[in-house]
Amino acid sequence: MKRFLLSLLLSIFIIQVYAQENLPTDYLSKEFHKGRREAFRALMPANSVAVIFSYPERIFSRDINYNFHQNPDLYYLTGYKEPDAVLLIFKEAQGTGETYNEVFFIRERNASKETWTGRRLGVDGTKSKLGFSTVYNGKDFKDFAVDFKKFDKIIYDQIPTDIENNNSGFDLYGLLQEFKTKAGITKEDKVSEVLFAKITSSLREIKTPEEIVLMRKTVKLSCIAHNEVMKAVGPDMSENEADGIHAYIHKRYGAEGEGYPPIVGAGANGCILHYGENNSTKIDNQLLLMDVGSEYHGYSADVTRTIPANGKFTEEQKAIYQLVYDAQEEVFKICKEGTSLSDVNKKAKEVLAEGLLKLGIIKDLKEVNLYYPHGCSHFLGLDVHDKGNYGLLKENMIITVEPGIYIPANSKCDKKWWNIGVRIEDDILIKKDSYENLSVESPRKWQDVEKLAAQKSTFNDMKFPKI
Repeated sequence: MKRFLLSLLLSIFIIQVYAQENLPTDYLSKEFHKGRREAFRALMPANSVAVIFSYPERIFSRDINYNFHQNPDLYYLTGYKEPDAVLLIFKEAQGTGETYNEVFFIRERNASKETWTGRRLGVDGTKSKLGFSTVYNGKDFKDFAVDFKKFDKIIYDQIPTDIENNNSGFDLYGLLQEFKTKAGITKEDKVSEVLFAKITSSLREIKTPEEIVLMRKTVKLSCIAHNEVMKAVGPDMSENEADGIHAYIHKRYGAEGEGYPPIVGAGANGCILHYGENNSTKIDNQLLLMDVGSEYHGYSADVTRTIPANGKFTEEQKAIYQLVYDAQEEVFKICKEGTSLSDVNKKAKEVLAEGLLKLGIIKDLKEVNLYYPHGCSHFLGLDVHDKGNYGLLKENMIITVEPGIYIPANSKCDKKWWNIGVRIEDDILIKKDSYENLSVESPRKWQDVEKLAAQKSTFNDMKFPKI
């Protein structure tokens, strides 16, 4: 009997664990978003109101839209993922009797349209799932009693000017026009935009524990994708095929997609910083630069690896790769609280310049800009180039460290260096006296890259019909 009960309890435990593992438990909670609104309100000046709009829907082809991607600021503050919305946050409580300090206008439910595009959250869903008390349909914004002119400061981001008028009256275009009418806005207000950016940057540049959990996840699955491509890559593979392996791995592990358009460039294409065509049909025996990161529950990774398509670096490729690796290692040493991003960029440039001079690729240290034309770091989070005030680094900031060297054809150096493009990019969590490399699971040393490339990939066994 005891053995039976023990077996039963163990079975129940296993079922519970399995159920927990198969539930999306790592979405941000409504308590998180509420806390972010409270933190935003605390940074607002007295007698002010903040107005935050959703992003617009964008046309993909004729009457087909791109999959909607929310304004990261609005998502950060609400968790709302639909278009045609506006959030009002008040510094002080408003109204008489039952007061409020925030109002959310959202897209109305519509049975006919939901048949085509899926269920909308609606007023009741926004209240129950996102934790708002004061929620209205967008069409109610016009008659909502708010006197914007009584506030000393109206805080809002840059208002887009290319939103199409669909004559529906309460879509994003209608909300924007109604806001400008109510607030008496006739021209761009740079002061308001700067204040909005300062507040949101101050919040978003420091990651909360909940955000760090998601950042670890998105970076980890991005590393898995890079590693699988390292094992699968070969001279006959196309850039697009390598890109596709990344996309498959990302979605296999629950990511919504990529955090930015993937950069997968072989040879000369790897020397184009934001190359995006990814359509070279044969990589051949060249270096393949892959700047690809997943987006997981809104949070983007940004990982770059450069690998030899045939599994082995040439001596020239190895020399450039080692120099970029050395620059990254030197930058890591100063990644801690109190360092500035300008210090990070300066250190990377110093190491790269001295290395290029030693290799004979440049004749003067100042010529480093010919082959290293970008900065070394940026913030990372809800945006791949995330918001931040770019002061001194602080604990729980997440930045990239991405030195690179790009030597296109016809450069003023020995042609043996031509068409070598190398970038190594890792995602770094800043700590008080050190750092943590979140993307450590994908190898960076050239010896480790070659070792992984020699391993067999699951994708090598996949057989598809010829067309």
